[in-house]
Amino acid sequence: MSNVRVGVVGVGHIGREHARIYSQLPGVEFVGVYDLDAHVAEKVAQRHDVKAFSTAQALAEVVDAATIATPTNTHHEIATQFLQMGKHVLVEKPITDNTEQAKALVQLAQAKKLVLQVGHIERFNPALSALEEKLTRPRFIEAHRLSAYPGRSTDIGVVLDLMIHDLEVVLHLVRSPIQSIDSVGTAVLSKGEDIANARIRFENGCVANITTSRISFEKVRKIRVFQDDAYLSLDYFDQSGEIYRKVDTRITKEKIKVEKDEPLKLELAAFVDCARSSQAPRVGGAQAAHALEIAMLITEQIAQQNAKA
Repeated sequence: MSNVRVGVVGVGHIGREHARIYSQLPGVEFVGVYDLDAHVAEKVAQRHDVKAFSTAQALAEVVDAATIATPTNTHHEIATQFLQMGKHVLVEKPITDNTEQAKALVQLAQAKKLVLQVGHIERFNPALSALEEKLTRPRFIEAHRLSAYPGRSTDIGVVLDLMIHDLEVVLHLVRSPIQSIDSVGTAVLSKGEDIANARIRFENGCVANITTSRISFEKVRKIRVFQDDAYLSLDYFDQSGEIYRKVDTRITKEKIKVEKDEPLKLELAAFVDCARSSQAPRVGGAQAAHALEIAMLITEQIAQQNAKA
């Protein structure tokens, strides 16, 4: 079976990690990179002994699939170009910065029978896979995602930057229509919100409470899931988990076995496999568009509340 020819568009903080992994993945011919900053592109290309292309189109002409890791407001234009040229695409999250463009990408990929995967990396975290094996019916979910101020991705607020990871995971775990959303948030160092909380009620009775901050002194990526028979606690960062159960009159604690691995490597390997076989990705355009739609509702709710204050 021939190798899948892959390239990366945008080799900043995230894109250069994609380049690193593609250069090591079996079954991949890492062709090259493109970036608006030619110096940055050349530096990354030299590191992996590949070509730095002068345009995104020139790269698209010689690959089967590509990662698009550019600023969010360029995702639609670049992904459209690659899909129209018959190339499979992995777009970093969020899929776009508005729902209409996200839906347009989904429709184009479907029409062209191409893979459109979106970089919701936590779905490839081994800790989440371990949690799902223990999952029955979530009744209450609490997610915390805290990080230091990034100095990047500040063109979007923390909901689209970070909370969207947890939104997509929660939507995947609960799989029920949303009944209501109550959100709060505030800007501290950015134009958009840097701290946000959303309380989501689902029609099946589950409630999710999601808190996100990008001005924290500590790095936290945790999710807790309460169900009828147990309480599951998961740490994405450490790739560890525990399950608590009531046995007679006492609570027992058991470690959840997690086969640790690099989530991004698993994500890109899955993308390449999908591109090779034309299988549906774990997180396709439709799921990402749904998460974006909810994230936009939360962002708008926060903006409206702050405008009244």
